[in-house]
Amino acid sequence: MPAGLQGKVAAVTGAASGIGLECAKAMRAAGARVVFIDRAADAVNKICADLGSGAIPLVIDLTDPESVAGMMPEILRQAGQLDIFHANAGSYIGGEVVDGDPDLWDRVLNLNINAAFRSVQAVLPHMVERRTGDIVMTSSIAGMVPVVWEPIYTASKHAVQAFVHTVRRQVAKHGIRVGAVQPGPVVTALISDWPKDKLESELAAGGLIEPNEVAEAVMFMLTRPRNVTIRDLVILPQSNDL
Repeated sequence: MPAGLQGKVAAVTGAASGIGLECAKAMRAAGARVVFIDRAADAVNKICADLGSGAIPLVIDLTDPESVAGMMPEILRQAGQLDIFHANAGSYIGGEVVDGDPDLWDRVLNLNINAAFRSVQAVLPHMVERRTGDIVMTSSIAGMVPVVWEPIYTASKHAVQAFVHTVRRQVAKHGIRVGAVQPGPVVTALISDWPKDKLESELAAGGLIEPNEVAEAVMFMLTRPRNVTIRDLVILPQSNDL
């Protein structure tokens, strides 16, 4: 991937796997120093050790307010500034509401909404002070089109969309861009329980996209001229009929 983020510092949540990992690696390849944020300490430390200089591990539990409060001070201590924040961490749940587990819903909604919003708020004062910055949130096609078999997840991503659209208008005056990437089904750990033959058949049929394809979309968002904001970028597999 061509360089384009030299001199910038980025931070990505949920960076130990899936979309977050590929986006963080793409930003690093484009010249940014990247803070890989995840609660999986062993995984994120190994990833950064393998990537070498410019890849900075940071262990944060986004569902713990005290841990999140320490996130931005630690980014500044290790990297000195923050130009790009990708609020990517999230969880998935599907199924019929009538058979659902409200306690599990609470955990998913807390991570996808409360923790995501709190993490963005934590980095905004620094960006406002510097009068520049990019915030990208990982949303979903479910944030645009209600997906009948995943009502709780859909509701969480609709909340993300509302947050992106309103915060973007609040902080534009400070030179900060806010946008959402909205992928369809992606090959990540969220579908790790799929049978191997089902996964392979969906890939062959064009029914899934790879995390690196989402990363390419995020890089497109980040490398537009500063007067251009990509507010929403929907990424769908070819065979998706949404």
